[in-house]
Amino acid sequence: MSVVDKIKEIENEMAKTQKNKATSYHLGQLKAKLAKLRRDLITPSSGGGGGAGVGFDVAKTGVARIGFVGFPSVGKSTLMSKLTGTHSEVGAYEFTTLTTVPGVIQYKGAKLQILDLPGIIEGAKDGKGRGRQVIAVARTCSLIFIVLDVLKPMTDKRIIEKELEGFGIRLNKKPPAIIFKKKEKGGINMTNTVPLTNISFDEVKAVLSEYRIHNADITFKEDSTIDDLIDVVEGNRIYIPCVYVLNKIDQISIEELDLIYKIPNAVPISSNHEWNFDELLDKRV
Repeated sequence: MSVVDKIKEIENEMAKTQKNKATSYHLGQLKAKLAKLRRDLITPSSGGGGGAGVGFDVAKTGVARIGFVGFPSVGKSTLMSKLTGTHSEVGAYEFTTLTTVPGVIQYKGAKLQILDLPGIIEGAKDGKGRGRQVIAVARTCSLIFIVLDVLKPMTDKRIIEKELEGFGIRLNKKPPAIIFKKKEKGGINMTNTVPLTNISFDEVKAVLSEYRIHNADITFKEDSTIDDLIDVVEGNRIYIPCVYVLNKIDQISIEELDLIYKIPNAVPISSNHEWNFDELLDKRV
């Protein structure tokens, strides 16, 4: 059974298991098993495509690296060309860009590297298309622009977030306020400085048991979840700021544009007409 098949099997079991006090230990183990399998996808033990690969990895330049991530044909290449003057293949069909296309822009005295990444598809984190190579490059960025078609932004936004999340990328989040330290003996000692409403001692023990950790001190400084704990134990998560670039606003009404502005960390633009580029670059730079 492949790693992807094992992941699907665990996800199906989790979906069928009701969350309650009696199942919390079991669910904790399943989540830990899932995280370990996803780690195998991120860093396979033998040259299996976990890295960026030929045509994808690009030497870093400038003070920041911005990666354009999105589905095919949302306007990433047009945006890249208009911002940097770098030619990135543009066409009215899917998968126009097949490798990472780098460009550079000077903005307010700062040199910024822009990477136009090939379009990803649903299932990218599990190896579909060139998804794993694309996301591997995204992990090296200091800022991610998720480029979305303004006509269907929320559906695509959720799918892309899930793909990046599955590859260890945490968008617009800070590392969990959890202090975790292994020790040689003494068992599991858990303390918290705030009330914990999302995680129990049994779940903590279940996760650590799956990692074969039986002696450790853990201090929770915020109301954390089981996923937060797993992120800390795994230690390979990347925390990257993200801007949602809602392209093609020339195709919507003013009333629809007002609604778009309510999406957090979003900037509506038109890459064809070069509308709102200043706000886009000011958002996080």
